[in-house]
Amino acid sequence: MNARPEPISRRERPAKAALTRGGIVSTAVRLMRTEGLQRVTMRRLAKELDTGPASLYVYVANTAELHAAILDVLLGEVDLGPVGSAGDWRERIEAVLESYGDVLHQHPALAHSALVARPSGPHYVALLEALLALLAEGGVPDAQAAWGVDVLLQAATASAAEHSAHDASPHADEDWSALADALENASSDRAPHVAALGSRLLSGTPRTRRKWGVRMLLNGMLHTPVPTP
Repeated sequence: MNARPEPISRRERPAKAALTRGGIVSTAVRLMRTEGLQRVTMRRLAKELDTGPASLYVYVANTAELHAAILDVLLGEVDLGPVGSAGDWRERIEAVLESYGDVLHQHPALAHSALVARPSGPHYVALLEALLALLAEGGVPDAQAAWGVDVLLQAATASAAEHSAHDASPHADEDWSALADALENASSDRAPHVAALGSRLLSGTPRTRRKWGVRMLLNGMLHTPVPTP
């Protein structure tokens, strides 16, 4: 018997993969890495997935939720290894937050988005768990830890957003020089405290200032001396 001929498909292209939230977020992360977060819109994402924007809203409520999901994926790159290592618990919190800041610093637009994004995925929960474990190890009461971990992450996020924007700006050097000049030449009559401190207001490297900021939040400003330049 002769074999039946293979039917010829009338479709111009193969069937599209079914939409899933995970697939949508993975595509959004890829777009962000190649084109930048500002290009990750529902319309652009729908075009990449060969569907309509309305189809995406079944899985992601809005752009803010999408950016939060992207952030959660990237939080998987944060090094949580210090949690289980030896050493001072404060220094290990510094290390975790430094890694968190480095992840955000690689994506300036995401660092700004992280100031308002509310990730709720597994990597964000793992980051919270790591910080809370270290605070518990340091004897921080549960009530203070529950609020304090939010302040620690806010400070680290704001620092990453500030410095990543500074590094990405073509006018960063001019802006910095203008600020330094304003502080160093402040009127001792109108702003005596600013004039007295002058360049010390901008002293220290960004990394040193971030580490000090974490220590200050953990120990209190009165009990956290600034490192000698």
